[in-house]
Amino acid sequence: MSSTTNNTGDKVGGDILLQMRNLHIEGRTDETWQSIVNGVDLTLRRGEVLGLIGESGAGKTTIGLAAMGYTRDGCRITNGTIRFDDIDLVKANEKQRRVILGVRIAYVAQSAAAAFNPAHKLIDQHSETGVQHGVLSKAEARTDARELYERLRMPDPQSIGLRYPHQVSGGQLQRAMTAMALSCRPELVIFDEPTPALDVSTQIEVLAAIKDVVEQFQTAAIYISHDLALVAQMADRIMVFRHGDLIEEGQTRELLTNPKEQYTHDLLAVRTFHKADIPAGTTEVPLLEVRNLTAAYGNLPVLHNVSFSVPLGRTVALVGESGSGKSTTARVISGLLSPREGQVLYQGVPLPLTFRQRSKTQLRRIQMIYQTPDTSLNPKQRVRKTIGRPLAFYLGMNAAVRDSRVRELLSLVELEPSQYIDRLPGELSGGERQRVCIARALAAEPELIICDEVTSALDQLVAEEILKLLDQLQRQFNLSYIFITHDIGTVRAIADDVVVMFQGKVVEMGPKAEMFVPPHHEYTELLLSSVPKMDPDWLDNLLAGRTHETVGKYSGAGGLAS
Repeated sequence: MSSTTNNTGDKVGGDILLQMRNLHIEGRTDETWQSIVNGVDLTLRRGEVLGLIGESGAGKTTIGLAAMGYTRDGCRITNGTIRFDDIDLVKANEKQRRVILGVRIAYVAQSAAAAFNPAHKLIDQHSETGVQHGVLSKAEARTDARELYERLRMPDPQSIGLRYPHQVSGGQLQRAMTAMALSCRPELVIFDEPTPALDVSTQIEVLAAIKDVVEQFQTAAIYISHDLALVAQMADRIMVFRHGDLIEEGQTRELLTNPKEQYTHDLLAVRTFHKADIPAGTTEVPLLEVRNLTAAYGNLPVLHNVSFSVPLGRTVALVGESGSGKSTTARVISGLLSPREGQVLYQGVPLPLTFRQRSKTQLRRIQMIYQTPDTSLNPKQRVRKTIGRPLAFYLGMNAAVRDSRVRELLSLVELEPSQYIDRLPGELSGGERQRVCIARALAAEPELIICDEVTSALDQLVAEEILKLLDQLQRQFNLSYIFITHDIGTVRAIADDVVVMFQGKVVEMGPKAEMFVPPHHEYTELLLSSVPKMDPDWLDNLLAGRTHETVGKYSGAGGLAS
């Protein structure tokens, strides 16, 4: 039975495909079992798209995996039932699950790169599932792969499958993973945060492709995200979770216009923070000036005559899709990459080209906060040592003074010192780890901090708190920031000045107040228009209004268009 649409515009699903009743799941922490999903009921009909929304730790991914009868290591189902069609997934044995997974139920993960073997071509990996399960012959699987690549708007669909994973962009790889999941035409696909690592323009293309193919095949789907605006584009119905509890559920339009719970209101209002304007300084010499930078990785040119300045006490946002040169510019500024041409000047004085040639004072003045705190923190070092190292290296503090300063820095980033100073990174949440990274950067007493996608790995509520903290610290210490991001919402919230980059070049720059007022450079307009809105019709209306010529012109490394 296929889905239909009622007189309110909401899609009504067909027969029940998946049903959970009174589902309880526990996770093991410090030799004890803790409840992480608390008696959840869930119903999904054929052809229906269900959105699961909530902050990190809400239980969304755990529930999504349970829909396959699966739990991660260290987790267990302690009560409840999970029925897929007429199969009890809780009681099903390994052989029964193996028949279902990949054929009737498929999973699309957040990291496409981790889902592919780098040693094999895309089309070979795509074909493997269908051939192994006896659904398709190898020739049929390869033909079907090309058809799916075309449906998912991948460039050159007839030959892109002959590439290796590293030879395609992040957006293209995400679509290739979606195609692979659909190869056996599953009845249910679980999309687990499939787009947050992508730049905004690429994200739109991937969302549109997923939405189209799910509708074409009448596939039921569970779409998991911490971004309510994204879920609104995909889901017919939304369930809101927090700390393993179902907070609220309803049809998408009704939930967006009339949320009943305060937590849902908070998710709707998450994009409301905007820092107060910081007046431009009167000094003629900027704190940092990037002058005519040209840089390359080997023989591959990356930056082309890039110039901009960072005034004292202000935030300059570098914005653009993946591959535009934002992070490479940061590497040149920090001395990790030597430019072929150009200079980086600090208070009017040229900096040595590499960090090895820079003095300790020069290094101290410019610090970085990285995108992923999970990988930028040593998992074996406690917070005390992590923050203490720059205090010893840059400021020469002895152990007693250092310990006191670590506690002060933890208080500055709103972490209670006595609770956090001796914790390991694995004992912290994502937001807490990023606060430790901020404290580590502050420990050097810098004047300029480069923030490289510091909120992209965080859920929306935590990200907003981090932005508020950075704003507070800037005002307290008169810090300057270079904020690297592909998220225009973040730019609106935190920036004073904006530099728009595309394919290694600066295409537009100016104060934020001017940059968000038309007319824009057409690439800037493309980025601005790609910020999701809390409107279920936003994606459809956006795509209908875009011209293929403009989109195609600016299809860069992120894979914006086919």
